[in-house]
Amino acid sequence: MKLVIVSDSHGSREEIRELQEKYRNKVDALIHCGDSELASDDVAIKDYIIVRGNCDMESKFPNQVVEEIKGRKIFVTHGHLYNIKMSLMNLQYKAKENMADFVFFGHSHTLGAEMIDGCVFLNPGSILLPRGRKERTYALVESINEKIQVQFLTHDHKVVESKEFALEKK
Repeated sequence: MKLVIVSDSHGSREEIRELQEKYRNKVDALIHCGDSELASDDVAIKDYIIVRGNCDMESKFPNQVVEEIKGRKIFVTHGHLYNIKMSLMNLQYKAKENMADFVFFGHSHTLGAEMIDGCVFLNPGSILLPRGRKERTYALVESINEKIQVQFLTHDHKVVESKEFALEKK
């Protein structure tokens, strides 16, 4: 399984479309974790699994999505409804409830990935307005068997950070 995860593009269509073109037919899914600030019929997000963020006015976007991709259960939300700036505990409960292997979220504009109780929690940072660093980022996640490779890349596709996890059997 190979995924591109992006969040908090705040009306910027250029970066989203560029990722769409670069990774078309090369990944299993493009995922946007909210605050696109685009309309649901905007061509820039047509190939994305997308959720509604606190700055999105589009009511057609769901607050959360649960998808199964190549046998992996994925939970996507923006994060504001789970108070992620304070703690991941509420999100962790929701992940367990959905038996998720991966949780993708945004909202804080701060990149990070960690394994909690056998589930990977990942925030790709912001592709437009990063916090805590200057690089505008997105994430590339690849899962082969039980090995998970996470790469955080800049908007111009340079690796800024990599992490590896071993997915635990449930």
